[in-house]
Amino acid sequence: MKTCFGLICLLFAAVQAGADEFTSHGVKIFYTVQGSGSPVVLIHGLHSSGAMNWTLPGTTAALAQSHRVIVMDCRGHGKSDKPQTDAEYGEAMVEDVVSLLNHLDIRKAHIAGYSMGGMIALKTAVLHSERVQGLLLCGMGWLQDGSTLQAFWERIPVRERLIGGSSGAACMKGMARLAVTKVQVKALKMPAAIIVGDHDPVDRLYVQPLTQIRPDWPLKRIEGAGHLTCVMKPEFRNEVVKAIASFEK
Repeated sequence: MKTCFGLICLLFAAVQAGADEFTSHGVKIFYTVQGSGSPVVLIHGLHSSGAMNWTLPGTTAALAQSHRVIVMDCRGHGKSDKPQTDAEYGEAMVEDVVSLLNHLDIRKAHIAGYSMGGMIALKTAVLHSERVQGLLLCGMGWLQDGSTLQAFWERIPVRERLIGGSSGAACMKGMARLAVTKVQVKALKMPAAIIVGDHDPVDRLYVQPLTQIRPDWPLKRIEGAGHLTCVMKPEFRNEVVKAIASFEK
C-alpha cells in the first residue's frame, strides 16, 4: 500500500512539474513544461487532458530527456477554462496553440496531437505552417473538409450529462471546423509522421485517406492497440520519441 501511494505521489509531482497557466483570447489555458532542448507541444484527445494522455503514460518524461516538452490542457478540458458555446471551439483551439507559443516566446515547435489533438495539430500546420517544425499525428489522420465525417461532427447528437456538460457538447460540435482540404494537406512542407493502433477504427476512417495523398509521411501501426489503449503501450511512447527525433535529422 505504501509503495502504491508513493508511486501516486511521484506521478502527481511529475504532472505538476513546471505547471502554469496563461490567458488565450479570454480563456485560461493550463500547461506544464518539462525538460530542455528544441520545443515539443503535446495536444491531448477529446474528453482527456495533457496529464492523462501524455504525462501519466510516460511519454512526456521520455521526450523531456532531450526536448523542452510543453503539455497543454485544451480549452474545455482538464484544468483549463470551459467555454459553453460551439463558436468558442474549433479554430479557437488552434489559436490557443499559437498563443501558447507566443506566451513562451517560441518561434517554432514540433506539434504532436492525439485523436482530437491530431485534428488540432494538422489544422495548426495548415493555418500557421511557419510555427510548426515537425508534425506528428497520433490516433488521427485527415478530417477532410466537405466530407461525411465533417458532417458527422457538425450534426453529432450529444447528451451533455455523459460528456462533461455543455462545454463538452460545444467542443464536439466545434470539431467540424478543424477540417482541412486536400490542397492544404498536400501543400505542407514540414516533416510529418503518423502513429495509430492497428485495432483503431481511426486507421480506416482518417489515416488511410491521409496516406493516399501523403504517402511520403511515415506510418507506424502499434500492434494490439485500440484508440483508447494506444497511449498506454510502451511501443507508442518509443515511436513518439523516434518520430520527433527524425524531424531533426
